[in-house]
Amino acid sequence: MEKIELREPISANQTNDLAVNQVAETHHHKDEVGAKIGMWLFLFTELLLFGGLFLLYMAYRLQYTNDFIIAGQELNLVMGTVNTIILLTSSLTMALSIAAIQRGKKNLSILFLISTILFALAFLVIKYFEWTEKFHHGIAPNAPELLSKPNGEIIFFGMYYSMTGLHALHVVIGLIVLSFMLFFLLRNRINENDYIKLENSGLYWHLVDLIWIFLFPLFYLIH
Repeated sequence: MEKIELREPISANQTNDLAVNQVAETHHHKDEVGAKIGMWLFLFTELLLFGGLFLLYMAYRLQYTNDFIIAGQELNLVMGTVNTIILLTSSLTMALSIAAIQRGKKNLSILFLISTILFALAFLVIKYFEWTEKFHHGIAPNAPELLSKPNGEIIFFGMYYSMTGLHALHVVIGLIVLSFMLFFLLRNRINENDYIKLENSGLYWHLVDLIWIFLFPLFYLIH
C-alpha cells in the first residue's frame, strides 16, 4: 500500500510573499535589459559621432593625399604604438574584472579594475607628452609655424588634435566612470548578483579602445 505524504497547505501570507518575490525578480530582470539597451543606444550615438569624423578625414585625405602623408610622418609612432598596446591591455583587464565578479571573486575583480584605471592614466600621460613635444616644435593649433605649412598639413593636424583630443576626453570620462565602479565594488554595491553597472562600464571602455584602434592607423600608419 502506497504511503501518502501529507503537506501543509500554503498560507495566504506565503503565497503573497512568493508572488512579491517573483514580481521583484521580473522587475530586476527588466531593469537589467533596459540598462543594456540604453547603453547600446548611447554607444551607437558615439559611433555615429566618430563615424562622421572618420568620413570627413577620408574626404580630406583624398583631396590632400601628399600633405597628409608628409604630416603623418611628423607624429611619434613609438608613443602611438605604446598607447595602442596599453589600451588593448586595459580592455583585457576590464573583461577580466567583469568575469571575476561574475564568479564572486571580489578582490580579484577590484585588482583588475584598478589595473584598468592605471592603464587609462598611463595612456593620458603618454598623450600629454606627445602633444607637448608637438607644441614644443611649433605644431600647435593656430601656431605661426603650423599656419605657414600647406593647407593639407594644417587640416591634418587640425583633425589630429580634434579627434585624438575628443578621444582623450572619452578616456577621462571613462576614468571617472571606472573610479565610481571601483567605489561600488569596495562598498559591495556591485557583486556577483548585481554587476550590470560594471558590465555597462566595460562596454563603454571597449568602445573607447575600439575608436583608438581606428585612430591609430589613420594618423600614425597610413602614409
